[in-house]
Amino acid sequence: MTIKIIDFNEKYAQDFYKLNIEWLNTFFYVESYDEEVLSQPDKYIISKGGFIFFVLKNDKVVGTAALMPTKKPGILELTKMAVLPEERGQKIGQQLLQYCIDFGKSKELNGLLLYSSRKLENAIYLYRKYGFVELELEKDSPYLRSDIKMLLEL
Repeated sequence: MTIKIIDFNEKYAQDFYKLNIEWLNTFFYVESYDEEVLSQPDKYIISKGGFIFFVLKNDKVVGTAALMPTKKPGILELTKMAVLPEERGQKIGQQLLQYCIDFGKSKELNGLLLYSSRKLENAIYLYRKYGFVELELEKDSPYLRSDIKMLLEL
C-alpha cells in the first residue's frame, strides 16, 4: 500500500469536513465548535498559523490531521485526526501521527498537545507508544468529550 501525505489544499476541504464528521458521529457527537472549525478550516486553522495534512491513497483522501496553534508558543495541538472507516486497521493513523511528529521537529516546535477520550483505548495506547505523556486536564477544556490531555515534547 502506497500512501502520500500532502499539505492542505482547498480542493480537499470537504474531505476534511466529511472525514471528521463521520469519525465524531461514530465515536461521540458533533459539538458546535467542531462544526464551525470543520466547515471553515482555512479560517480557524490555516490562517491562524496551523497546518492540515491529507493522506492520499490512489489519489483519494483516506485520512487527515491538523496542527492548530495554542496559547503557548512552540506548542501545536494535534487535532481533527481521522481515517476512513474502510481504511482503518492499516496503520494509516500511525503513519499520519509519525508525519505530524516529524513535521513538528522540522519546524523546531517544543511539543505537540492533544485532547482525547479514555474511551478510545487504541488511540491512547498509540499516543503513549509514541511518547505522549498525560497532563492535568484543565476544567475549561475546549472539548466536552475530552477526559485526557497529553503532550509530546519534541
